[in-house]
Amino acid sequence: MAARDLQERIKRLILDERLASGAPLPTEPELMEYLGASRNSVREALKALQAMGIVEIRHGFGTFVGPMSLAPMIEGLAFRTVAGHYRGEDSLLQLLELREAVETGLVSRLAGRLPQADLVELDGLVSRMEHQAAHGGDGLTDTDRAFHATLYRGLDNVLLSEVLEALRDAFHRVRTDLGGVPRDPWITCGQHREILDAVRSGDAIRAEGAIREHFGNIRARLSTTSPQGPHRGHNERV
Repeated sequence: MAARDLQERIKRLILDERLASGAPLPTEPELMEYLGASRNSVREALKALQAMGIVEIRHGFGTFVGPMSLAPMIEGLAFRTVAGHYRGEDSLLQLLELREAVETGLVSRLAGRLPQADLVELDGLVSRMEHQAAHGGDGLTDTDRAFHATLYRGLDNVLLSEVLEALRDAFHRVRTDLGGVPRDPWITCGQHREILDAVRSGDAIRAEGAIREHFGNIRARLSTTSPQGPHRGHNERV
Protein backbone atom coordinates (compact mmCIF):
# COMPACT_ATOMS: atom_id res chain seq x y z
CA MET A 1 0.00 0.00 0.00
CA ALA A 2 1.34 3.45 -0.91
CA ALA A 3 2.56 5.66 1.93
CA ARG A 4 0.01 8.33 1.03
CA ASP A 5 -2.82 5.82 1.29
CA LEU A 6 -1.68 4.77 4.77
CA GLN A 7 -1.60 8.39 5.90
CA GLU A 8 -5.10 8.98 4.58
CA ARG A 9 -6.44 5.88 6.31
CA ILE A 10 -4.95 6.95 9.65
CA LYS A 11 -6.46 10.40 9.21
CA ARG A 12 -9.80 8.79 8.39
CA LEU A 13 -9.51 6.71 11.57
CA ILE A 14 -9.06 9.88 13.62
CA LEU A 15 -12.09 11.46 11.97
CA ASP A 16 -14.33 8.41 12.21
CA GLU A 17 -13.53 7.89 15.89
CA ARG A 18 -13.99 11.62 16.63
CA LEU A 19 -10.60 11.67 18.37
CA ALA A 20 -9.59 14.98 19.92
CA SER A 21 -6.08 16.38 20.25
CA GLY A 22 -4.17 14.36 22.84
CA ALA A 23 -6.31 11.24 22.44
CA PRO A 24 -4.33 7.99 22.11
CA LEU A 25 -4.21 6.18 18.78
CA PRO A 26 -4.22 2.36 18.50
CA THR A 27 -0.89 0.73 19.27
CA GLU A 28 1.59 0.06 16.50
CA PRO A 29 0.66 -3.67 16.24
CA GLU A 30 -3.03 -2.72 16.16
CA LEU A 31 -2.40 -0.22 13.38
CA MET A 32 -0.41 -2.83 11.45
CA GLU A 33 -3.35 -5.21 11.63
CA TYR A 34 -5.95 -2.53 10.91
CA LEU A 35 -4.03 -1.18 7.90
CA GLY A 36 -2.68 -4.51 6.70
CA ALA A 37 0.77 -2.95 6.45
CA SER A 38 4.28 -3.66 7.70
CA ARG A 39 5.79 -2.09 10.81
CA ASN A 40 8.15 0.08 8.74
CA SER A 41 5.31 1.33 6.52
CA VAL A 42 3.18 2.24 9.54
CA ARG A 43 6.10 4.03 11.18
CA GLU A 44 6.86 6.01 8.05
CA ALA A 45 3.22 7.03 7.72
CA LEU A 46 3.12 8.15 11.36
CA LYS A 47 6.34 10.13 10.97
CA ALA A 48 4.88 11.94 7.97
CA LEU A 49 1.70 12.76 9.91
CA GLN A 50 3.77 13.94 12.85
CA ALA A 51 5.56 16.42 10.58
CA MET A 52 2.12 17.84 9.72
CA GLY A 53 1.13 18.08 13.39
CA ILE A 54 -1.66 15.55 12.90
CA VAL A 55 -0.18 12.95 15.24
CA GLU A 56 2.37 13.13 18.05
CA ILE A 57 4.75 10.24 18.70
CA ARG A 58 5.79 10.02 22.35
CA HIS A 59 8.53 7.44 22.56
CA GLY A 60 7.85 4.98 25.33
CA PHE A 61 4.22 6.08 25.66
CA GLY A 62 2.62 5.64 22.25
CA THR A 63 1.12 7.75 19.49
CA PHE A 64 -1.51 10.40 20.10
CA VAL A 65 -3.59 12.80 18.06
CA GLY A 66 -1.45 15.88 17.56
CA PRO A 67 -2.21 19.53 18.26
CA MET A 68 -3.06 20.11 14.58
CA SER A 69 -1.39 23.51 14.78
CA LEU A 70 -0.38 25.73 11.90
CA ALA A 71 3.34 25.29 12.70
CA PRO A 72 4.04 23.42 9.42
CA MET A 73 2.38 26.26 7.53
CA ILE A 74 4.61 28.80 9.29
CA GLU A 75 7.73 26.77 8.52
CA GLY A 76 6.84 26.36 4.85
CA LEU A 77 5.74 29.94 4.37
CA ALA A 78 8.83 31.37 6.06
CA PHE A 79 11.21 29.16 4.08
CA ARG A 80 9.42 29.87 0.78
CA THR A 81 9.61 33.61 1.43
CA VAL A 82 13.30 33.60 2.33
CA ALA A 83 14.18 31.35 -0.64
CA GLY A 84 12.28 33.62 -3.03
CA HIS A 85 13.96 36.70 -1.56
CA TYR A 86 17.42 35.27 -2.21
CA ARG A 87 16.38 34.61 -5.82
CA GLY A 88 15.63 38.32 -6.20
CA GLU A 89 11.84 37.98 -5.93
CA ASP A 90 9.58 40.33 -3.98
CA SER A 91 8.49 37.45 -1.75
CA LEU A 92 8.70 39.40 1.51
CA LEU A 93 6.54 42.14 0.05
CA GLN A 94 4.10 39.50 -1.18
CA LEU A 95 3.83 38.07 2.34
CA LEU A 96 3.24 41.56 3.70
CA GLU A 97 0.51 42.18 1.11
CA LEU A 98 -1.18 38.93 2.10
CA ARG A 99 -1.23 40.04 5.72
CA GLU A 100 -2.48 43.48 4.77
CA ALA A 101 -5.30 42.06 2.65
CA VAL A 102 -6.46 39.78 5.45
CA GLU A 103 -6.23 42.33 8.26
CA THR A 104 -7.76 45.18 6.26
CA GLY A 105 -10.69 42.98 5.35
CA LEU A 106 -11.25 41.99 8.97
CA VAL A 107 -10.72 45.20 10.94
CA SER A 108 -13.83 46.85 9.49
CA ARG A 109 -15.91 44.07 11.04
CA LEU A 110 -14.59 45.06 14.46
CA ALA A 111 -15.35 48.78 14.22
CA GLY A 112 -17.86 49.72 16.92
CA ARG A 113 -18.37 46.08 17.89
CA LEU A 114 -15.67 45.32 20.42
CA PRO A 115 -16.85 44.88 24.02
CA GLN A 116 -15.79 47.52 26.50
CA ALA A 117 -13.52 45.05 28.31
CA ASP A 118 -11.51 44.46 25.13
CA LEU A 119 -11.25 48.19 24.43
CA VAL A 120 -9.93 48.79 27.95
CA GLU A 121 -7.39 46.00 27.50
CA LEU A 122 -6.28 47.39 24.13
CA ASP A 123 -5.95 50.87 25.60
CA GLY A 124 -3.76 49.46 28.35
CA LEU A 125 -1.58 47.69 25.79
CA VAL A 126 -1.05 50.87 23.76
CA SER A 127 -0.19 52.75 26.96
CA ARG A 128 2.32 50.03 27.77
CA MET A 129 3.82 50.36 24.28
CA GLU A 130 4.21 54.10 24.82
CA HIS A 131 5.94 53.50 28.14
CA GLN A 132 8.24 50.95 26.53
CA ALA A 133 9.01 53.32 23.65
CA ALA A 134 10.07 55.94 26.19
CA HIS A 135 12.47 53.45 27.76
CA GLY A 136 14.32 52.18 24.71
CA GLY A 137 11.66 49.89 23.24
CA ASP A 138 12.39 46.83 25.37
CA GLY A 139 9.37 44.52 25.43
CA LEU A 140 7.62 46.41 22.63
CA THR A 141 7.55 43.37 20.38
CA ASP A 142 5.59 41.25 22.85
CA THR A 143 3.15 44.05 23.60
CA ASP A 144 2.64 44.65 19.89
CA ARG A 145 1.81 40.98 19.43
CA ALA A 146 -0.60 41.06 22.37
CA PHE A 147 -2.37 44.07 20.83
CA HIS A 148 -3.08 42.29 17.56
CA ALA A 149 -4.12 39.08 19.30
CA THR A 150 -6.55 40.99 21.54
CA LEU A 151 -7.91 43.06 18.65
CA TYR A 152 -8.82 40.11 16.44
CA ARG A 153 -10.03 38.05 19.37
CA GLY A 154 -13.19 40.09 18.97
CA LEU A 155 -13.95 38.17 15.78
CA ASP A 156 -14.70 35.13 17.95
CA ASN A 157 -13.22 32.86 15.29
CA VAL A 158 -10.42 30.62 16.50
CA LEU A 159 -9.30 29.61 13.00
CA LEU A 160 -9.02 33.23 11.85
CA SER A 161 -6.99 34.07 14.94
CA GLU A 162 -4.65 31.15 14.31
CA VAL A 163 -4.17 32.07 10.65
CA LEU A 164 -3.41 35.69 11.53
CA GLU A 165 -0.92 34.58 14.16
CA ALA A 166 0.69 32.19 11.67
CA LEU A 167 1.11 35.00 9.12
CA ARG A 168 2.62 37.28 11.77
CA ASP A 169 5.00 34.56 12.96
CA ALA A 170 6.16 33.76 9.44
CA PHE A 171 6.75 37.44 8.68
CA HIS A 172 8.62 37.93 11.96
CA ARG A 173 10.88 34.96 11.30
CA VAL A 174 11.70 36.12 7.79
CA ARG A 175 12.46 39.67 8.97
CA THR A 176 14.71 38.28 11.71
CA ASP A 177 16.64 36.25 9.12
CA LEU A 178 16.94 39.05 6.57
CA GLY A 179 17.46 42.02 8.85
CA GLY A 180 16.59 45.54 7.78
CA VAL A 181 16.00 49.02 9.10
CA PRO A 182 14.67 49.17 12.68
CA ARG A 183 11.30 50.75 13.23
CA ASP A 184 10.69 53.98 15.12
CA PRO A 185 8.87 52.89 18.30
CA TRP A 186 6.93 56.15 18.52
CA ILE A 187 5.56 55.76 15.00
CA THR A 188 4.53 52.22 15.90
CA CYS A 189 2.77 53.45 19.04
CA GLY A 190 0.98 56.21 17.17
CA GLN A 191 -0.27 53.83 14.51
CA HIS A 192 -1.62 51.39 17.08
CA ARG A 193 -3.31 54.22 18.96
CA GLU A 194 -4.99 55.30 15.70
CA ILE A 195 -6.15 51.74 14.97
CA LEU A 196 -7.67 51.52 18.45
CA ASP A 197 -9.35 54.94 18.23
CA ALA A 198 -10.81 54.12 14.81
CA VAL A 199 -12.21 50.79 15.97
CA ARG A 200 -13.61 52.36 19.15
CA SER A 201 -15.30 55.15 17.15
CA GLY A 202 -17.11 52.62 14.97
CA ASP A 203 -15.69 54.16 11.79
CA ALA A 204 -14.94 51.16 9.55
CA ILE A 205 -13.37 53.26 6.77
CA ARG A 206 -11.08 55.00 9.26
CA ALA A 207 -10.11 51.63 10.76
CA GLU A 208 -9.21 50.26 7.32
CA GLY A 209 -7.19 53.40 6.63
CA ALA A 210 -5.31 53.02 9.91
CA ILE A 211 -4.36 49.45 9.07
CA ARG A 212 -3.25 50.46 5.56
CA GLU A 213 -1.10 53.27 6.93
CA HIS A 214 0.46 50.84 9.39
CA PHE A 215 1.35 48.41 6.61
CA GLY A 216 2.44 51.26 4.34
CA ASN A 217 5.07 52.22 6.91
CA ILE A 218 6.33 48.63 7.02
CA ARG A 219 6.38 48.49 3.20
CA ALA A 220 8.56 51.60 3.10
CA ARG A 221 11.07 49.96 5.44
CA LEU A 222 11.09 46.78 3.39
CA SER A 223 12.38 48.74 0.40
CA THR A 224 15.73 48.95 2.19
CA THR A 225 16.10 45.15 2.35
CA SER A 226 18.13 43.59 -0.48
CA PRO A 227 18.64 39.90 -1.32
CA GLN A 228 21.73 38.98 0.64
CA GLY A 229 22.96 36.02 2.65
CA PRO A 230 21.15 35.23 5.90
CA HIS A 231 22.08 37.28 8.92
CA ARG A 232 20.54 38.28 12.20
CA GLY A 233 18.57 41.47 12.09
CA HIS A 234 16.41 43.65 14.28
CA ASN A 235 13.52 42.02 16.07
CA GLU A 236 10.38 43.03 14.21
CA ARG A 237 6.78 42.34 15.07
CA VAL A 238 3.77 44.13 13.70
